[in-house]
Amino acid sequence: MSKTETSAADTAGESEQRRDEAAGAQLSTAPQEEQIITGPTLGIVGWARWYWRQLTSMRVALILLLLLSLAAIPGSLVPQNSVDDLKVQDWQKNNPTLTPIFDNLQLFDVYSSIWFSAIYILLFVSLIGCIVPRTWQFIGQLRSRPPGAPGRLTRMPAYATWRTVAEPEQVREAALKLLKGRRFRSHTVGNAVAAEKGFLREAGNLVFHISLIVMLIAFAWGQLFKYEGGKLVIEGGGFSNTLTQYDDFRSGTLYGVDDLEPFSFKLDKFTGTYERTGPQRGTPRTFEADITWSQPGGKDRKSTIEVNKPLVINGTKVYLLAHGYAPVVTVRDRKGEVIFKDPVPLLPIDANITSTGAIKVLDGYRDKNGKKTQLGFEAFFVPTFGGVGNGTMFSQFPGLDFPVLALNGYIGDLGVDSGLPQNVYQLDSRSMKKFKDENGDTLRARLREGETMKLPDGAGSITFDGEVKEWATFQISQQPGSGWALGGAIAAIAGLAGSLFIQRRRVWVRAVRGADGVTVVEMAGLGRSESPKLPQELSDLAEKLHAEAPTAPEPGSDPATESAVSAEGAKE
Repeated sequence: MSKTETSAADTAGESEQRRDEAAGAQLSTAPQEEQIITGPTLGIVGWARWYWRQLTSMRVALILLLLLSLAAIPGSLVPQNSVDDLKVQDWQKNNPTLTPIFDNLQLFDVYSSIWFSAIYILLFVSLIGCIVPRTWQFIGQLRSRPPGAPGRLTRMPAYATWRTVAEPEQVREAALKLLKGRRFRSHTVGNAVAAEKGFLREAGNLVFHISLIVMLIAFAWGQLFKYEGGKLVIEGGGFSNTLTQYDDFRSGTLYGVDDLEPFSFKLDKFTGTYERTGPQRGTPRTFEADITWSQPGGKDRKSTIEVNKPLVINGTKVYLLAHGYAPVVTVRDRKGEVIFKDPVPLLPIDANITSTGAIKVLDGYRDKNGKKTQLGFEAFFVPTFGGVGNGTMFSQFPGLDFPVLALNGYIGDLGVDSGLPQNVYQLDSRSMKKFKDENGDTLRARLREGETMKLPDGAGSITFDGEVKEWATFQISQQPGSGWALGGAIAAIAGLAGSLFIQRRRVWVRAVRGADGVTVVEMAGLGRSESPKLPQELSDLAEKLHAEAPTAPEPGSDPATESAVSAEGAKE
């Protein structure tokens, strides 16, 4: 054997040995040395594109929409600072353990929380990223023409054919006219007419998603620039639209108090009527607030505000929210001098307007040593006294038929000078002492109209004058973007209906001359989505076209007895 042959044999042996080693390595369970395979990395730009594609996918948009719905649930279950501060305070007082957790999670301010805003903004970006490319794609489809007929129309879900003596050109012209008359976008391509209909389906889909964006923008705009406040006004009292006049006031982040619409109004009279007979006795019939309002430099105008019928002044709406009673009381000191005489608004606690509140005499009273002090009375009022149940009187009708005022008296420091906020309808008696009667019991009185409760040791008196005024609470608000939100909601419903009920479909009509010189007509339909009406629609079109191009008689048959249509039934 020569050297060349030996070298070739050695090389072949080494190759075979390496193959055997590789095969053995694959079969072996012994640990292998780790091999690090490096490949191309995405980089910052690549990852950014990947995240953008994920965010703008319809799947992620639906997930974000679901998350937004779930995130809004705590706002309905937990009291919100933006709606009712008092309910939030009561909830926190009754749940001291959960309050720090809820506060850290921003559950008392759900709609302005970081996590809710993050979901909201991501959904907004996702919808825009989904809609923009689809809009351009839809515009391109509108500008393009329907595609030509496939080679084998028999494969379409709906199909019909017949032979006619009409010329192919005549059939195509008749088909083109028929389809355009049915509002198909149609044109002739080669030996066939191509038509398409149902573009409003995609248009409705786009309108729905664009409307969602409009609603999101309107909601965000309204939250940023809105304001609303409440004011309790007693008959004869008034209100001026300035910040200091509000009982409570909330505004959006970008709203300035200098933008408040200048106006004022006076509550002339409040009228409330109730059903007096039958099973609906006590049911409210009408609530009306007669007011006189004006703007700077303008004349006084009379208006009536009813429930859900606000007064609108240059985009600012004044709503009637609630009403109650304000009994007029007179407080006299030891010398018999009047130190307090005002109507005191009390808050209703049931449907019969049983009401509670507090009467606070801040100035003008001195104790038996001549030292300035303060008086306070817990008040309980019923417009129609119905008796006493479980030691507490109750009302049996919301109208002022038999008003009675119950009082508990206190003397001391009301705590109004402590600098801490205080509920005007509750009495802070921690630094006060109850008045005692002759037997050493708490002094209580149940007063009818004109009756007086004497305070012990000649400390003075309090009289229920018998006059009861009514009060009403008004909400003054400005909500920009509400019209856009309503329009967006209506457009979204219309777009959704269009995307659900409009079917996009294509129809082709081919007319060619056969080998025997007779024209063969083929009609086929294809729906972009499954529709049971497609075969019926194609059958109707075939019937109309057949009237223009009737069936040709078979060779040897009598044309007079020839069937009007010999078309294949539409198939699915």
